Amino acid sequence: MTVFLVLAPYGVFALLMMVTSATTSLFASAALCLGVIAYDIAGGRSIKILGVGSVITFMAVGSYVALVDHTLGTVAVKFAVDAGIFLVCLLSIIFRRPFTLQYALETVDAQTAQYPGFIGANYTITWAWVGAMVLMMAGNVLLLYVPTLPLWTGLLVAFAARNSAVYFTQWYPEYRKAKLTPPPANAVTSH
Repeated sequence: MTVFLVLAPYGVFALLMMVTSATTSLFASAALCLGVIAYDIAGGRSIKILGVGSVITFMAVGSYVALVDHTLGTVAVKFAVDAGIFLVCLLSIIFRRPFTLQYALETVDAQTAQYPGFIGANYTITWAWVGAMVLMMAGNVLLLYVPTLPLWTGLLVAFAARNSAVYFTQWYPEYRKAKLTPPPANAVTSH
């Protein structure tokens, strides 16, 4: 459910961009982000770096489109949102608070959070999201500079990058856990 809530504003943004204006899409997505933040607060969870960064990104791009350049194209708007989320992810690493750490601390027990590789695993997962955002931005840049490409190519790149990051986010902790957990004493090992 956490992954669904985290990604819901971006899914709504992508869907709304196909059926309504960029301004409406951006502000509706910002409102949904605020709703997710309120849901976290109501559930006793922390306010997330990614949630706040997403609100700021959607509001900033929405304000720019509404007040400065209402003719900004769909691909440019998507690039701006992806660039904003890229910055949120990268800054969370630079400030030594990988954004995935907040989610991880709320889903694991205290003992797991103390494992030596726990923080490192969160850096790795956050770097995977940085990479996904770079790929998504590259897909948008490709559409901007090669306008003859069909729009679905950018959607395909975004879908593949985002879903790969989601899969990695779910797979990597289990991989690390299996790698770090010693086998039972009576296990048969092969060399």
